[in-house]
Amino acid sequence: MKKTQIIAHRGFWKTNPETSENSIQALKNAQELQVYGSEFDVQMTKDAELIVFHDEWIDDLEIAETNFEDLKDLRLSNAENIPTLEDYLIQGKKASNCKLIVELKPCKTKELEYLMVKKALELIQKYDLENQREFISFSLNICKTIKKEKPNFIVFYLNGDLNPQELKEAGLDGFDYDFELLLANLNWISEAQNLGLKTNSWTVNDSEIFRKLSDAGIDFITTNTPDVFVNE
Repeated sequence: MKKTQIIAHRGFWKTNPETSENSIQALKNAQELQVYGSEFDVQMTKDAELIVFHDEWIDDLEIAETNFEDLKDLRLSNAENIPTLEDYLIQGKKASNCKLIVELKPCKTKELEYLMVKKALELIQKYDLENQREFISFSLNICKTIKKEKPNFIVFYLNGDLNPQELKEAGLDGFDYDFELLLANLNWISEAQNLGLKTNSWTVNDSEIFRKLSDAGIDFITTNTPDVFVNE
């Protein structure tokens, strides 16, 4: 049976001492751990700068309604500036063996999502990372837009509301679903693979859950503790 591969969730930040999620240091840690890939979250500011941050708000500032100039000097818990997507890609290119798992966060309108995809794809091309990137999103529109613009790019859907056959019909490459949903639908893993789709689950931090999904043949798991599972 093919070994389940490991993706670091928001980088490898759960270290001792901890670093910050989605920080450049968390990406470096994942690269050094030599996992399959490092996942990170991308938001778009009001003036269309792509930054790496999970939440929609930073303190009392809503990212989508705030210009980058008003965010660029804010600090993460490890004292780093909030990285731009460009910052992240520059560091990502330094370790070609670690895939960059780019999560594009949903926007308020489809038009903003089209712009976000356009800018992300331009940066991927700028740094010649076409073979090192994969995309994930909770927005079906974002997923379909990426596949329309770049049919050879790997795109996984996160939202969990499409079964394997529906994903295949949507033209996507696989699912990246919450582990609780997959434990209740373990047959989806083999069904997806029989359709030529890839399978991933988030956020798996428990060894027993990892074994259940791995025994079911899942291709990837995304975890906050990649160091625990990397040698399983």
